Amino acid sequence: MAAKSVKPPRKLANSRHNYCRNPKLAFALCLILADAILVALIIAYVPYTKIDWDAYMSQVSGFLGGERDYSKLQGDTGPLVYPAGFLYIYSAIQHVTGGEVYPAQILFGVLYIINLGIVLFIYAKTDALPFWSFCLLSLSKRVHSIFVLRLFNDCFAMTLLHAALALVLLRRWNLGLIIFSFAVSIKMNILLYAPPLLLLMLKAMDIGGVIMALAGAALVQILLALPFIVSHSFEYISKAFNLGRVFIHFWSVNFKFVPEPIFVSKQFAVLLLIAHLILLAVFAHYKWCKHEGGLLIFINSWFLSIKLRFPNNKSSFKLLKEEHVVTTMFVGNFIGILCARSLHYQFYSWYFFSLPYLLWRTPFPTLLRLVLFAGIEFCWNVYPSNMYSSILLLSLHLILLWGLWCGPAEHPYVHSEASDRKQK
Repeated sequence: MAAKSVKPPRKLANSRHNYCRNPKLAFALCLILADAILVALIIAYVPYTKIDWDAYMSQVSGFLGGERDYSKLQGDTGPLVYPAGFLYIYSAIQHVTGGEVYPAQILFGVLYIINLGIVLFIYAKTDALPFWSFCLLSLSKRVHSIFVLRLFNDCFAMTLLHAALALVLLRRWNLGLIIFSFAVSIKMNILLYAPPLLLLMLKAMDIGGVIMALAGAALVQILLALPFIVSHSFEYISKAFNLGRVFIHFWSVNFKFVPEPIFVSKQFAVLLLIAHLILLAVFAHYKWCKHEGGLLIFINSWFLSIKLRFPNNKSSFKLLKEEHVVTTMFVGNFIGILCARSLHYQFYSWYFFSLPYLLWRTPFPTLLRLVLFAGIEFCWNVYPSNMYSSILLLSLHLILLWGLWCGPAEHPYVHSEASDRKQK
């Protein structure tokens, strides 16, 4: 008898068919390919800009030479001000590239493409934007420069942050918190995401799950910093986690219009911190916890649930909608960006990749969204920044924040039979 051809299962065949016909996937792959070509052309033809690379290499060389006193790890730009993860990352880069710029640019070009792929995955998971808007992620002159012409540590920190967010969307909370902690160990701006992330953890997990996730994140910080804590703990903590640093007024992109005596004053810093905390509390109460009855009711209910579950000692998890997770994280970070005393040019990478998503979370018409995107990009490409560009940037940020406030609040939880089975 002639052998019969084996047909793939209908379900598998249909899934492959849908996978191949997914316009978002096809568009994302084309976008990654096109951007990879653009990055290669930039590396090949645009001159490298010397800013922090030599300082990074000097600080790494001191570390590899056996120095563990943070106050003595110096570079052209001054003492080392980043946590220990920075040293491990750039030590590896120095080992791979020999401290040479060109191979480092290639490495950062690959990093840029990896980061873009992760961000596209996040956008596709939320299904909150039209697929054509993904191309906005590849249209920033400044961000390409930050990655492949400046080689800033912000690039690694943000790539790890986006990887942590992707893991959270896949409901790998413990691993996501570990990667988040690695990102913090490279640059502290990642802590802007900490308040919304903590809120999401309280929504998704019980007390046991929250403690386990936070313990894993804390363990990462301890292990990375151990060589410095053992020998020079005060120097490490005071340098690597210095929250009181005053940035140079000249480099400020967002508050250049503020007179320098006010800009460097403690009163101005405290005012911005208060504004930051108030905005976080208001958004948490009226937007992120709206469906739970507000922030205070949510916290009270969470503590009450601890008392009810404690005798049974059973852990529980709730499935959060992807849109709610990403919106809460991106908006929380954007509030921190808005209230930051000084944004330097490389800090644009802290929130650029969230801009298209944030714009489509507003009720604005598409034309206005594109105008806001172009306006923000324009401000970040004015060099040196001036009074008018910084006023314009702040105004555009405030308009975007208003749009986010006016936008609808997503229902936070997944309610379906499938989700019930996953929780079990």
